[in-house]
Amino acid sequence: MNLLSGFIGLVPVGMMQGLTYALIAIAIMIPFRILNFSDMTGEGAFPFGACVCAKLLMVGLNPVAALLGGALAGFVAGLVTGYIHEKAKINTLLCGILVLSMLYSVNIRVMGQPNSALFAFPSIFSWLPDDGGGYLPRIVMLAVIDIAIGAGVLWFLGTQHGLAMRAIGSSPSMAKAQGINVKVYTLVGLGLANLFAALGGAMLAQNQGFADVNMGFGVLVNGLAALLLGEAVIGNRSMTRQVIAPVLGSIIYFQLISAVLAIGFQPSDLKLVTALFVLLTLLSMAARKKRPASGARKKAGMVVS
Repeated sequence: MNLLSGFIGLVPVGMMQGLTYALIAIAIMIPFRILNFSDMTGEGAFPFGACVCAKLLMVGLNPVAALLGGALAGFVAGLVTGYIHEKAKINTLLCGILVLSMLYSVNIRVMGQPNSALFAFPSIFSWLPDDGGGYLPRIVMLAVIDIAIGAGVLWFLGTQHGLAMRAIGSSPSMAKAQGINVKVYTLVGLGLANLFAALGGAMLAQNQGFADVNMGFGVLVNGLAALLLGEAVIGNRSMTRQVIAPVLGSIIYFQLISAVLAIGFQPSDLKLVTALFVLLTLLSMAARKKRPASGARKKAGMVVS
């Protein structure tokens, strides 16, 4: 009974975290699934957006302008990753690692210190009606933002530019033969992905009331776990499912984390639990792919005999 009550008490917090971190899951989905580009910049763009947002709040900008500023900073980070890859022709993962490493120092320069408290500054959540300390208004606001962003991404991927971006992920050489500027669309795709990652970091900073240069540690694994979980639940065979999967997966993933905490695990165990969860999900997905192949071989053997 204590386990169940503990889990129920963590459900609202898990919902808020899931809806916030859904943006980093979307940021992972775009380069990995749409562009076929292994990008790790999101782990640096997430705190970058938070730190820029915090600085803009401290200099007097309103919360919406601070969110947009943080998101734009993430867009620039994505452009830098793409530019390094195009100019230096080095591995995509290494490009992301280089940029996220540089962003750690940039974040400290932006805020002037490793962390900043934002309790004295307004946020988008301070505009919500007071429900006695409950989480429902914040959950509703985050859900509306996620739905709007998901709808926008789905609409964009159905446009001519979105189709060109998807063509690059399927076959860059074929896309180039069709007259698509692969470099430009890759840069824009990485910029958009990291824009969402930075926006998630900025929203988290306003929600929790502080920004820290280390708040991006491990978010890439969390986002990947959410993406894989969402795809395991609803699949990714249509563009609509590809967009819904990271959001749904993020919500389910953080509810699972709440259950793990309710069981008695310590917060310090969550990195291990997440890594094991990602590993088990990848193994199960690999096993699923092998089953149809083995079935096809058996049928072929029966036909030959």
